[in-house]
Amino acid sequence: MNKKVIWGIVIIMTLALIGVAVTQFIWIKAQVDLEEQSFDDKVIMAMNSVKILLQEDTETPEFVKGFYTEKRKSLFGLENDKLSTLLSPKSNKFNTHSVELASLMRDLYPNDLLESINKVNLDRYIKEELVDQGIDLKFDYGVYSKKIDGFVIRNGRFAVEVATDASSEISEDRGLIDTPYKVQLFNDEEGSPGSLKIYFPSKRSWLWAKVVPSLLSSLLFTGLILLCFSYTIFVIFRQKKVSEMKTDFINNMTHEFKTPIATISLATDSITNNSVISSEDKIRRFAKIIKQENKRMLNQVEKVLQMARIDKENFNLKLTSVNINDVVTQAAENSRLKVVKRNGVLTADLNAQNPLIEADLTHISNIINNLLDNAEKYSSEEPEIHISTKNLSKGVEIKVKDNGIGMPKDSLKHIFDKFYRVHTGNRHDVKGFGLGLSYVKALVNAHKGSISVASELGKGSTFTLILPYQQ
Repeated sequence: MNKKVIWGIVIIMTLALIGVAVTQFIWIKAQVDLEEQSFDDKVIMAMNSVKILLQEDTETPEFVKGFYTEKRKSLFGLENDKLSTLLSPKSNKFNTHSVELASLMRDLYPNDLLESINKVNLDRYIKEELVDQGIDLKFDYGVYSKKIDGFVIRNGRFAVEVATDASSEISEDRGLIDTPYKVQLFNDEEGSPGSLKIYFPSKRSWLWAKVVPSLLSSLLFTGLILLCFSYTIFVIFRQKKVSEMKTDFINNMTHEFKTPIATISLATDSITNNSVISSEDKIRRFAKIIKQENKRMLNQVEKVLQMARIDKENFNLKLTSVNINDVVTQAAENSRLKVVKRNGVLTADLNAQNPLIEADLTHISNIINNLLDNAEKYSSEEPEIHISTKNLSKGVEIKVKDNGIGMPKDSLKHIFDKFYRVHTGNRHDVKGFGLGLSYVKALVNAHKGSISVASELGKGSTFTLILPYQQ
């Protein structure tokens, strides 16, 4: 798949996910607004019920008589003795005119009525009405007086009591003053002496708490979609890279096989030539060439088959006691010929005093040979390769250091991947399948060891291999 197409899909899916997330947020916000509107309606209904109950309290005969007794003033121009007769318990007109008298008192003494509210009843009315509306939320309330521009009752206590109680936790904050929940008490809007106000400090968090299940489920499913989408994109890019590496592998393999096949074909043609077939020495020489090239092809095929078995974990380690110093010495001797041929030098420091480990001799030899082979192939014109061993508490450490071309940082995390080959710039003489280090990593893991690499571009690389004493 074209890289531009992949990135196009990524951008479209990203925009789609953002659109889904924004849409879900809008829906959740609309749900919160709807809950808030319902909450507001319920609060106002509860407060209107409290207003009616307070007004009914002022219309009872007992309240009217008590209010008059406290004020001792004339109403509607009547003399006190006449009013006293009207308000006398023996008067038949008392019950008949109590509602009318209450209405007149509200007109003449509205502010005094605010101060005469029964704070116990008020507290009970508010709590009962809110519960009836299904609201169980902490709140502050107060009776606000326009005359004094302040509260006469606050949270079940008169303002004077609140002011004199230094330890009180109740405070007249801006929330209660600016609350949108208020109803006018006694008379209409213009003639009202004050209002009842209620403030819910935790209303916003309470409203959002009601949509928490929806919000969490939305975040969960959106997160899962994002996770799956990210993983899918990761897999696509990885498979694309693997596909490119496999293509490179097939090209390299074709080239590696083409050369010995061409050599074998040429040698075969030469043997059948009349001038050669009569010479036993020439036939032996061409037969040797065919045998060498055939062996070369078999080695390449064996590498591929080994990796296939490793991938399927279809191999068994033949564990024996292996002297790692002897293995390093033999591998160094094999590689030294190629290094010296390029005017280079290969040194070995066998510092491991206890070189015996439990391992598969064949695979361990292949691992060391592969590392030395890579060091020689990717070194400069005059290779300087150093291999050393030393004992650690958990095993034997083998280091292979070279002065080669090195690797960039972005290549270090991929060098043990199958088919991966580091870009070698203008060098085209380094051939291979990209299986060597993958094979090394797989066999090191099979021996329960570890391998790491430190490299700097243009300054060489150092491979550090640690193999445990026992499996």
